[in-house]
Amino acid sequence: MSPRWEPNPDTRRGRTVVYNLHAHLVFATKYRRGVMNDEMLTRCEEVMRKVCEDFGAKLKEFNGETDHVHLLVHYPPKVAPAGLVSSLKGVSSRRLHAEFTGRVNRAIMYGRFWSPSYFAGSCGGPPLQVVKDYIAQQKRPD
Repeated sequence: MSPRWEPNPDTRRGRTVVYNLHAHLVFATKYRRGVMNDEMLTRCEEVMRKVCEDFGAKLKEFNGETDHVHLLVHYPPKVAPAGLVSSLKGVSSRRLHAEFTGRVNRAIMYGRFWSPSYFAGSCGGPPLQVVKDYIAQQKRPD
């Protein structure tokens, strides 16, 4: 490796791939009901961290408020973000319903914990304009 290149600890390697993929995910509770407390957020983080590990991903950051959570996930290219989101929401919903039955009133939330929608944004790396300029400056053969 070039001595001027400092390795990034977030850059991971597979057999045929080098990658650094991060996604910022936001999940809101059904109808934005404010049901989460500190204990539930802590348990939700534990559950989501385990789901990420099962996918070969890493939960880098987690936090939330009474009605939504934010996750920063570092995932491999073989993982489809939609599949990861589905598992994160499904497993955490089942566990939180089971463990916090008194706090989560199923009747009010119609049996669902999370809203069916979510936010997913890619993050990290250079700004888009830098990437566009780099691609535009490539020396095309005559």
